[in-house]
Amino acid sequence: MDKLTPEQRRKNMQAVRSTGSKIETALAGALFAAGFRYRKNNKSVFGKPDLTFKKLKIAIFADSEFWHGKDWESRKREHKTKKKFWHAKIERNIARDKEVNAELKNRGWTVLRFWGKEIEKNLPACVEKIAALVKKKNEISPANLLLAASAPRSVRKTAINPGSGDPGDNLQIVDSGQ
Repeated sequence: MDKLTPEQRRKNMQAVRSTGSKIETALAGALFAAGFRYRKNNKSVFGKPDLTFKKLKIAIFADSEFWHGKDWESRKREHKTKKKFWHAKIERNIARDKEVNAELKNRGWTVLRFWGKEIEKNLPACVEKIAALVKKKNEISPANLLLAASAPRSVRKTAINPGSGDPGDNLQIVDSGQ
């Protein structure tokens, strides 16, 4: 038996958003404040990740525990109504997440998935994990290797500047003026 009236349940379900959730907004805001530029819900990337660094091929997903089935085997017994519907829906979401991960990895992308509670409780650690990956990818990026090999002598230093250039492009050549 549902604890809510059909009207209350309808209002609750209408409030569920596919983009711009609290956890997605919190993660995006923290990354932006740290100077990173990214694309949100990029439709050109398979699976439409919540955040992407397209040139570095990094896809980031902020998954809620309910919709993406965290600890699903132990939590699926918590559903009291419409069990068949909810089990099929959430199990399909779990399978889709695995398909998206596999396809993105096949295309050379690095996939990061964060649970909502992880973002809420330890946002700085999530940002640090992303920052470390961005730094690592920038260091080994073919674009960096090509630029370093072909840079004129007047360019003395290569800097990674997360707050400059195109969104998602974290590389900037800095001329030392010498």
